[in-house]
Amino acid sequence: MNTLSRLAVPAVFSTILAAQSPGPYGVGPAWWNAGQGDLLPWEESYENPDGQVSILNKLGAVHTAGHPFFESLGENHRACVTCHQPSNGMSLSLATIAQRWTETAGRDPLFAAVDGANCPDLPQSAQASHSLLLHRGLFRISLPWPPENVRPDFQIEVVRDSTGCNLSPIYGLKSAKPRISVFRRPRIAANLQYVATLMADGREPSLESQARNAALEHEQAAAPPNPAQLRRIADFERQIYAAQGSDIRGGLLDEKGGPLALGAENLASGAAVFEDRPDSPVLLSFRVWEKHSGEGDLGLQREFRASVARGSTLFFTRAFRDPAGAATYTCASCHNRAAPGWSDIGTTNTAPEQASPDLPLFRITCAAAAPPHPTLGRVFYSQDPGRALISGRCADAGAIVPQQLRALAARAPYFTNGSARTLGELVDFYDRRFKIGYTEQEKHDLINFLRAL
Repeated sequence: MNTLSRLAVPAVFSTILAAQSPGPYGVGPAWWNAGQGDLLPWEESYENPDGQVSILNKLGAVHTAGHPFFESLGENHRACVTCHQPSNGMSLSLATIAQRWTETAGRDPLFAAVDGANCPDLPQSAQASHSLLLHRGLFRISLPWPPENVRPDFQIEVVRDSTGCNLSPIYGLKSAKPRISVFRRPRIAANLQYVATLMADGREPSLESQARNAALEHEQAAAPPNPAQLRRIADFERQIYAAQGSDIRGGLLDEKGGPLALGAENLASGAAVFEDRPDSPVLLSFRVWEKHSGEGDLGLQREFRASVARGSTLFFTRAFRDPAGAATYTCASCHNRAAPGWSDIGTTNTAPEQASPDLPLFRITCAAAAPPHPTLGRVFYSQDPGRALISGRCADAGAIVPQQLRALAARAPYFTNGSARTLGELVDFYDRRFKIGYTEQEKHDLINFLRAL
């Protein structure tokens, strides 16, 4: 029986979902430990508050024993899978983080001092030392300043340092090896066929380089993984797909005859093309749900599916302008592989009085000869300068690579800084930021579309 029937859902949906298998191997374990050694089947499903996320290995089942994605390569006993859990759509949800703290009394490798704490020199047994991970799902990202072989065209000053790391004599801007600490969510390690730019700041040119640096920094490996290990990690990440597979209201999302844009299998086959080609007529594939008839007492299912179809129309066609009024966009303009690699959508640059007190705050001053920030001028504030920490360009400050939108229901919170706890908060942010003017019904429809991805 599909274990979705055990969730607190209306009785009619318990009946519907009990008759619909989530996949040939049922529901997988909630947590993968490094070195667990279990088989990751070719397809597996995991429960989340909205239904189940599906994980599909295009090349078949993966034997994880000895596999460098699943084995610890460093001294802190983490593996790649520690922060990229199948049950969380190959990312990590806030609910899972909190559960690991409770179950292990904070001793899970997830909370390693190097980046699972607000700063490595804080008392590691105290919850307060891990507050950004526990309350926002954020890991510390430590970057050299200035970047190697780059001469920045701006100055950066620490205005407020809630974690203590940026002013630390060991880890901060004035240490022997100056570094800046910012705090970010882990990205989804799946569907990477449809991702052109890696990392929130676009700093990694390839999956292999990302795996190399992740092992050295986040796993604290004494030496880089060897070429064979890097190749195995990258090959695994290229063949794994994640998407919401079923919904407690809408039933199976990837059923035969349904929208081709949904489901891990459609992603793996190339049928779900909108991430790759946003100008394709993928919108037409949702018309099968616009007037879904169903059988028996399936009114809630019909309404959910019709709502998803309306939300897809909003996603692809509802136009709005950027804050400067210079260009017109839709949601799909940025959430596709052909989009520019990074942009400032207003999640990190902020006025001091509006800044989150739990994150660091920086003052950025552009050099007189440098191009100013496109919307903020020459002096402004940021809680994560984003791409500018890599490029050294003042105009890039606050620019972040958009996250992919698959398996969202499995991996709240949202945005790189975890500032949106729900999809409702995410949609509300965009509505305010771009003055779109969504009605409540339109917000509801767009949220349903996003949770179905």
